[in-house]
Amino acid sequence: MAVKSDIEIAREARKKPIQEIGARLSIPSDHLLPFGHDKAKVSAEFLKSLEGRPDGKLILVTAINPTPAGEGKTTTTVGLGDGLNHIGKKAAICLREPSLGPCFGVKGGAAGGGYSQVVPMEDINLHFTGDFHAITSAHNLLSALIDNHIYWGNEQGIDSRRVVWRRVMDMNDRALREIVVSLGGVANGYPREAGFDITVASEVMAILCLATDVKDLERRLGDIIIAYRRDRSPVFCRDIKADGAMTVLLAQAVQPNLVQTLENNPAFIHGGPFANIAHGCNSVIATKAALKLADYVVTEAGFGADLGAEKFFDIKCRKAGLKPDVAVIVATVRAMKMNGGVKKEDLGKENVEAVKKGLANLGRHIENVKSFGVPAVVGINHFITDTDAEVAAVMEYVAAQGSEGFVNRHWAEGGKGIAPMAKRVAEIADGGTARFAPIYPDDMGLLQKIETIAKRIYRADGIVAEKSIRDQLEQWEKMGYGKLPVCIAKTQYSFTTDPNQRGAPTGFTIPVREVRLAAGAGFIVAICGEIMTMPGLPKVPSSEHIRFNEKGQIDGLF
Repeated sequence: MAVKSDIEIAREARKKPIQEIGARLSIPSDHLLPFGHDKAKVSAEFLKSLEGRPDGKLILVTAINPTPAGEGKTTTTVGLGDGLNHIGKKAAICLREPSLGPCFGVKGGAAGGGYSQVVPMEDINLHFTGDFHAITSAHNLLSALIDNHIYWGNEQGIDSRRVVWRRVMDMNDRALREIVVSLGGVANGYPREAGFDITVASEVMAILCLATDVKDLERRLGDIIIAYRRDRSPVFCRDIKADGAMTVLLAQAVQPNLVQTLENNPAFIHGGPFANIAHGCNSVIATKAALKLADYVVTEAGFGADLGAEKFFDIKCRKAGLKPDVAVIVATVRAMKMNGGVKKEDLGKENVEAVKKGLANLGRHIENVKSFGVPAVVGINHFITDTDAEVAAVMEYVAAQGSEGFVNRHWAEGGKGIAPMAKRVAEIADGGTARFAPIYPDDMGLLQKIETIAKRIYRADGIVAEKSIRDQLEQWEKMGYGKLPVCIAKTQYSFTTDPNQRGAPTGFTIPVREVRLAAGAGFIVAICGEIMTMPGLPKVPSSEHIRFNEKGQIDGLF
């Protein structure tokens, strides 16, 4: 019997009306804003009514560094949510929304896989409820208002050479990384250099995902630094009266989206900052709402634990007052072999020695997660080519690290295929053994925070930063931003800034190329190595394979 593809499985989903999914969490239907029959936003009024309720247990799903072999972090997140419900727990999951950039670029869709998916898959991967479009519009409204302010007399005295607010679009387009605007003469304004980032790197995206409600959203938008004057004093978004209109554009987008898994369990999908260039977590509003509505909440942080989990702990949990109870680190035998030097085309052959060689990457992630005071288990996402000897090598290694490993078959079996790990994860969460704490205090210097992450999480010997970068960090400290956490923008494929350095390398430094102040979001971005905040498309982008088939169905998203 042929194995069904992800998209074939998704098309066979027996979805329930979204009102029934909301009822599972006691959300009244009149507090759901439906987008069709299978997705809805949850009203701000209902979210406010949840204040004072006790929180459920928070479970983080993270992973090893991603490889072309695939790890299945989102699939495991969905599967674990289904697994908890399968064993009789009241659980919900919280995920990020996919960006159109990777959907049409390299990665393809991001809605889980096999029998552990969220649906409607096509909608989630494409326009969904329009949140990303709203964020793009709000961001670019501010961009337009900045140039308009300068054109009509520049009352705030903006130095057009020091405008730091760029434009965004939700697509990979390397041609727009650096541009010149306002060419064409007096009627078009004052020419200056500018550029585009991808929407998921926008500070507006970060603000929406860290805000607690609409009022907090407007305050944070007003705190955005858009430019500097000739005396180097900052000009804020509120100074040109842009924050109110931006908030209006985002009023619906800030409300979390409710969908369902293939097993008809509730899933919140809201916000989508990348973990390699932003903070990589779904919205605080969605996570906090889920914690009030379910006994267990499973959420994920982007890419490996060195990026996603670190930012989840040091930025999101710190800012939102969240205290995770347990973490799951996703790994595969295939990825261990690739970390051990095996080529992708040879991954189907048994190679226990390569598995053992590649396990150092997993070991470092286990150490890192535990360093935050959060107990961690390892979820081995099972592939049919995995041999007993290879799986045993991983299990023995995990046990030697003082952790527990579970072989999960949720891709093929859904919630029941991950039930043993779900049971153990619930036991650990209920046991209350977590002693969560960020790895650096608020009052540590900004440069020292970057160094702490580089040394403790990446295991680098240190960082390399030009005097201009060090001076800039000192200046921000003098301006009162020294207590902010830092968000490292770095390749997701390695602990280093070299994407080809797999495993657990040592004897390297982290070059800090640029720093940006996200005053509204409330963190400093340190851009390291060759990472770009506007990705480019590959030679053969995924978009070449996306089309309608003869049945009118979308092909190519998976």
